[in-house]
Amino acid sequence: MSHDHIVRQFDRDLATLRARILLMAGMVEEHIASSMRALAEQDMATSKKLADSDRPVNLLEMECDELCIKMIVLRQPVASDVRFLVAALKIITDLERIGDLAVNIAKRAAVLAASPKLNPPIDLSGMAANAEAMLKDSLDAFVRGDADSAEQILARDDLIDAAFRDVFATLLARMKHDPGDIDRAIGLLFIAKHLERIADHSTNIAEMVIYLVKGKDVRHKFSVAPP
Repeated sequence: MSHDHIVRQFDRDLATLRARILLMAGMVEEHIASSMRALAEQDMATSKKLADSDRPVNLLEMECDELCIKMIVLRQPVASDVRFLVAALKIITDLERIGDLAVNIAKRAAVLAASPKLNPPIDLSGMAANAEAMLKDSLDAFVRGDADSAEQILARDDLIDAAFRDVFATLLARMKHDPGDIDRAIGLLFIAKHLERIADHSTNIAEMVIYLVKGKDVRHKFSVAPP
C-alpha cells in the first residue's frame, strides 16, 4: 500500500470520526432538550420513550472508539493527529455519559408525571438551559478548534454549581416544611444533580479542546491562566 493511499485513507477516517462525533453530539443534545420538555409538560409517554433512547448513542460510542484505536494502531499518525485522537476518545466518553444522564432525567420525569407538581412549582428550566448551552458551546469550540472560547466555558461551571446549591436548599426547605412533598422533591433534586453533571462533562469537553489546540492539560486546575 502506497504512502499516498495511507494518507488519503487516514484523512477519510478522520472525516468519518468527526462526523460520527457530531452525530453523537446532536443525539445527546436532543435527548436533554426532549427530556426537560417532557418533565415540564408531565408527558409520561415521551419520558418513557426517551428512557429507552440510549442505544444509538452507545453504538456510536463503540464505533468511534474502534475507529480511534484503529487509526492509532494502523495509521501511525503524527503527533498532532495523535493529540486529536486522544481528545476525541475523551470527548466520546463524555458524550456517552451525558446521554446516560439525559436518559436518567427522562426516567425521573416519567415517575414525576404520575404525581402533581409541587406548589409552588420548582422550575429547573433555567439550569437546564445553561447546561445545554455549555454543551453546545463546548462542541462548537471543538468544531472550530477555538481554545479561547473553550477557556471561557470553564468558568461557567461555577454558575451551574451555584444553581444546584440554590435548588438543593429550596427543595430541602420544602421537604422539611411538608413531608408529603419528599418523594417529588427528591425526584427533582436528582434531575438537578444530573444537569450539574452534564455541565461537568461539558467542561471536560472544553478542557479537551484546550488540550487539542494548545497541548495544555488544564484538568483539575483552578485557572487556565499561564503561570
